[in-house]
Amino acid sequence: MCDAHAKETPPKGVNWRDLTPVGRSQTLIELSLPLPWLALSWWLYASAFWPLGAIGSFMYFLCALRLNHEAIHSNLGLPRRWDIVILHALSGAMCGCNCSVAWSHLQHHRHAMGPKDHEGKCGEMGALEVLLYGPRFPIELIRAAWTNGGPKWRWRLMTDGVVVVLVVLASLASGLTFLLLHLAAMAMAQCLTAFFAVWITHQGTAHTWLAGRSQRGPMARVAYLMFYHREHHLFPKVPVSRLPELAKRLDAQVPGYADSRQPVVPWLDTSVRASRENARPVRSAPSG
Repeated sequence: MCDAHAKETPPKGVNWRDLTPVGRSQTLIELSLPLPWLALSWWLYASAFWPLGAIGSFMYFLCALRLNHEAIHSNLGLPRRWDIVILHALSGAMCGCNCSVAWSHLQHHRHAMGPKDHEGKCGEMGALEVLLYGPRFPIELIRAAWTNGGPKWRWRLMTDGVVVVLVVLASLASGLTFLLLHLAAMAMAQCLTAFFAVWITHQGTAHTWLAGRSQRGPMARVAYLMFYHREHHLFPKVPVSRLPELAKRLDAQVPGYADSRQPVVPWLDTSVRASRENARPVRSAPSG
């Protein structure tokens, strides 16, 4: 893996602490966010339109990743022990070891794109390379967390494993088509996590000083605000739901911040399109 780039540090003088408190209503919203998509995918899988269930599963996995992410950073307004319970529960619902994701993600913040960043190394790969690497990604995160996380994290990894095995066995024993298709969808999603959860927000930034990419406009909302990744890296204690407000403050208060931003999907970024329109030379009307 290539040498780490200089890590972008949080700019001084930015008001952000008022964005961190999480009320009970926001906690409930975050906890329930994946449920409508899960219900939709199961309903579709049980119907004649079962191929469309993959769309529901994709959106469910995205929302579950957001919930998992907030639990990792203790941004749900809950005691830490309940954050860990949520990680275990999501491990079963997503058919993956989310505590290995938690350990690796915390290392990702400490050692961004460096030799100890087991998660972020995906950002230095090409698109095809990371897609081929995808099935190995969850396994390598488990191995890294087991080897380096110590007894506490090993216990959590084993708990995740038991939960996943129980969910898989119960689903297989039920013989219900919608549950079997859910297992298949989650297995596929786990193989694509390296691409959609890591590469897409870090590709091209490994040897820049940027902490990550950041999207504006409708695409950011479709991705449930998970594409405000640069802002998240700079202020990880700000909940995802408040990242758009944080981005506005950084754009307004930090000289050069907005101009240096790299979007996740440039052609779907409204700010980039607007700046290009403004940069176009104005043609004068022909004389005579």
